[in-house]
Amino acid sequence: MSDTPIDMVPQEIPPADLPSLKGEVSEEEWRIRCELAATYRLVQLFGWDDLVFTHISARLPDEDGQPRFLINPFGIFFEEMTASSLLKIDVEGKKLNDSPYTANAAGFTIHSAVHEVRHDAGCVLHLHSPYGIAVSALEEGLSRLSQHAMQIHDDVAYHAYEGIAFNLEERARLQADLGDHSCMILRNHGTLTTGANCAIAFARMYYLERACEIQILAQSAGKVIEESEEMSRLVYQQSSPLWIKGIGDKLIWPGLVRRLARENPGWDV
Repeated sequence: MSDTPIDMVPQEIPPADLPSLKGEVSEEEWRIRCELAATYRLVQLFGWDDLVFTHISARLPDEDGQPRFLINPFGIFFEEMTASSLLKIDVEGKKLNDSPYTANAAGFTIHSAVHEVRHDAGCVLHLHSPYGIAVSALEEGLSRLSQHAMQIHDDVAYHAYEGIAFNLEERARLQADLGDHSCMILRNHGTLTTGANCAIAFARMYYLERACEIQILAQSAGKVIEESEEMSRLVYQQSSPLWIKGIGDKLIWPGLVRRLARENPGWDV
């Protein structure tokens, strides 16, 4: 077994006390930092967070051909995440910015696995929501019970549970199972989505989470009607062009940011 190179001991310094990185990093990195910090706060706003656990990452432009990404500092709650508090690390686990915090070890394993091979994954979002975990524990996984489910059903991969993701050798299996899919259900664990940016990854997670919630509610109420593979394929094909045209980043994301500005401002510092 290979252990992650991340120290598991968190710090206890409030994010407000950390120095601002605005003007200290490139404009592009600052833009991505602001988007990722907003995504963390939106996850909490939607009730999808799990204390300091679970994680979201955003890929930065490669330097010297090596993938680098931003991820949450372990010990900061999602609702207090800021652009300057995010950690910059590489796929070897090396911290690339000065911070008293470290990354979540399991988060490093999962996110470095994806960023190492999926250059199209500008953002990777992983949750432990009750409905997502419930569906991950069902033998049939995500069923074709709703339009929400059918819009992503053919883009969902599955990964078998291997314990808490401290073993770096699991990365190869995560990569193989995800393949070129945009969504993944981690068995007995949770959900994961990817996107070209934070906006699209968040929108996909909304559909996946809502599909899981609808499924559990429907199955608990009585006998369900599952649509055919043919119908599900049709709905998926109808929906796929919408992601390309920007439903996540051009239609949904601006409103989400406006909502966040009203209800929990301060992520962009």
